[in-house]
Amino acid sequence: MLRATYVTHTFSRHTHDGYAIGVIEAGVEEFTYRGTVHQAPAGSVVVIHPGEVHTGHAGTPEGWTYRMLYPDVSLVQKAAAELVRRSQSLPFFPNPVIHNPQLAAQLRQFHMAIETSTSQLEQESRFLWTLAQFITRHADHCFHLAPLGGKEHQIVQRVQEYLRTNYMHNISLEQLAHIANLKPLRLLRVFRKHIGLPPHAYLVQTRVSSAKTLLSLGLPICQVAADTGFTDQSHLTRHFKRLVGVTPKQYALGCCKNVQDFQMGIL
Repeated sequence: MLRATYVTHTFSRHTHDGYAIGVIEAGVEEFTYRGTVHQAPAGSVVVIHPGEVHTGHAGTPEGWTYRMLYPDVSLVQKAAAELVRRSQSLPFFPNPVIHNPQLAAQLRQFHMAIETSTSQLEQESRFLWTLAQFITRHADHCFHLAPLGGKEHQIVQRVQEYLRTNYMHNISLEQLAHIANLKPLRLLRVFRKHIGLPPHAYLVQTRVSSAKTLLSLGLPICQVAADTGFTDQSHLTRHFKRLVGVTPKQYALGCCKNVQDFQMGIL
C-alpha cells in the first residue's frame, strides 16, 4: 500500500509480482505499458498486471498524487473464484486506465480505512467488495455472479446476533463467514441484500446504540468508548456524531437534563 506525490521523479521500466491498482487523486500520471503511452488523470483508476513491464512519470508539470494497492495474485484469483463459485483463471483487465468514479471512490475509501481504521471487519470487507466490483465491471471475461439462494434470512439473523453479542471485539470477516458457513464474498452479498448495509457498518451502528445506553447511565465517555469496541474517545465521537447528529458529550448532557426535568416534575 502506498500514497505518494511525485513531481520530478521518473519510474524506469519495472514490474510487480502482484497486481498494481491505484486511484489518481490529483494531477496526471503518464506511463508506458504494453507498448503504448497512457495518461491517467485525477479520478481515474490505474491497473497493471503482474509481471508486466511499465514506467511512470508526471503527465503535467504539477506532478501527480495517487493511492496504490498491490494485492497478491492469489487474493485476486480467490475473489474471482468466489464470484462465480468455481475455479477461475486470473482476471485480465484490458484497459490500464479506467474511468469509473464509483470504483475510484471505493478504492480511496478502502485505502483510507487501512490508514485510519483498526477494524479487521471493515478493512477485509472493503477490500474484498471493491475487488469484486473491479473484477465484475472491468475484467475481459464476463464474471456473472452466482445466484443467491437458500436459507439467507436465517443466516443473516445468525450473523446479526453474533455482531450484537460480540460488538466490543475486533471481529474479522473470516469469523463471520465461518458462523454463516459461507464464503466471505457471498456473506457480504447476502448481508447487504437483506440489511442494506455491509457487516462492518452494521457493527458500528450496534456499537453506537450500545454507547447511547451507557451514556444515558452516566458512564464516562472514555469508558464508554472502550466498553463498546471503539479505539478511543475520538473514534467514538466521529461515528457517534455521524449517526446520532450530536457528540457523545452533548448526548450525555441531554440525558442528564431530561432526568433532572423528570425529577423536578415528580417533586
